[in-house]
Amino acid sequence: MGMVGMKKTVYDKSAKNYDSWYDRNPIVYASEIEAIQKLIPPVSGKNSIEIGVGTGRFASKLGINCGIDPSVSMLEIAASRQIRCIKGVSESLPVKSSSMGLALIVTSFCLMEANLTLEEVYRILTPEGDFIIAFVEKNSILGEKYRKKASKSRFYRNVVFRTTEDIIAMLKEHGFGDITVMQTLFKPLNLIQQPEEAEEGFRRGSFVVLKARCIKKQ
Repeated sequence: MGMVGMKKTVYDKSAKNYDSWYDRNPIVYASEIEAIQKLIPPVSGKNSIEIGVGTGRFASKLGINCGIDPSVSMLEIAASRQIRCIKGVSESLPVKSSSMGLALIVTSFCLMEANLTLEEVYRILTPEGDFIIAFVEKNSILGEKYRKKASKSRFYRNVVFRTTEDIIAMLKEHGFGDITVMQTLFKPLNLIQQPEEAEEGFRRGSFVVLKARCIKKQ
């Protein structure tokens, strides 16, 4: 289904509640931001975009200057955080080819049609542009919890969780290379008492961040 249909309706109706989760879980949020910052390159002077920007929590903290999302309610909140907002979906980005030096997706890849999204990210990135994708690992503590909730939750119904190995393989198939991996959230969320230090690799952490280079002929 991608980023349209039911998921759009759910998030349109729940934008404020979604956004307030980060206020209720500041330590988890700080841990996720820290893990992404370990891999994200300097964005100053570079065209950058978060795909599935939501309410702009990550883009605003990371210096991303543009965001795209299908939810108008989400974009209204993101705009209040000084993000230049575009209404659209990941599978058909209203963005010029080879125009972005950096693309970011945080926790929303599971809502997207994966192959179409990766084709579009590759298209909009400049040669040697960077792609950061952060997600909940399917087989992690948090991933298993979310999968159990999927049938009962309006947010997780029809969501496709993936393993880190699966996403790395997909990135390579779609023209990305030079992949680096970080991880964080090593315990159940209610047991995390202070921001966690991100580590290289995967398998231990629930929140995984991949950095990949767009391998494209000039």
